[in-house]
Amino acid sequence: MKFFSHPTVHLGVAICLASSAAMALSLADLSNKDASAGLKAALDKGASVAVEKLGTPNGFLNNDKVKIGLPGMLEKAGPLLKMTGKGQQLDDLVVSMNHAAESAVPLAKPLLLNAVKSMSVTDAKNILSGGDTSVTDFFREKTAVPLSAKFLPIVKKVTDVNGVSAQYNATMGLVSKTGLVPGSAATVEGYVTQRTLDGLFYMIGEEEKAIRKDPIGAGSAIIGKVFGALK
Repeated sequence: MKFFSHPTVHLGVAICLASSAAMALSLADLSNKDASAGLKAALDKGASVAVEKLGTPNGFLNNDKVKIGLPGMLEKAGPLLKMTGKGQQLDDLVVSMNHAAESAVPLAKPLLLNAVKSMSVTDAKNILSGGDTSVTDFFREKTAVPLSAKFLPIVKKVTDVNGVSAQYNATMGLVSKTGLVPGSAATVEGYVTQRTLDGLFYMIGEEEKAIRKDPIGAGSAIIGKVFGALK
């Protein structure tokens, strides 16, 4: 049936499966296998959809919500740099930073799915009873550090090609010693890695909020009852 062809529908159906098993139950009862399996399926789908949307050509570049702009200090220096003939290099750097993010994001999928597999009963209850971003918070807590380690070398390989990137890194290397800038902003690759993580978690959050706000079909009443029982 075509009804199930859209990724958001899959996510909604998965959440419905988790919630239907838990309907009319208390928070203490939500550790049953059916509810846990359904929730894991929902998390799995939500993470996969976010990765698929971002890990495609121009997945970051054409999405204003997650598009990566120049690092703050480099952006401020932009007009002066353009006057010195580096305008094209700046434009190329923006493109390369976003392409670097798009190249790195697919590496997130195994770690995100592993986090789902290792989800505890406590994690599940916190997600079901949490706010609009409890899924996103779960993924950030479990995966942000290892994802950063995986993303960084991929991002560096792409951004190192740009001459402005190297100049920025050399300058910020001196500035960072003063403690006036955070470590993640001291290099282009560090900055892009952090923005890649932010973009990924933002998209996971958007998937989550959309389903919580507007569950699909008949599932809306069921999810309403479940989340109502959890409050």
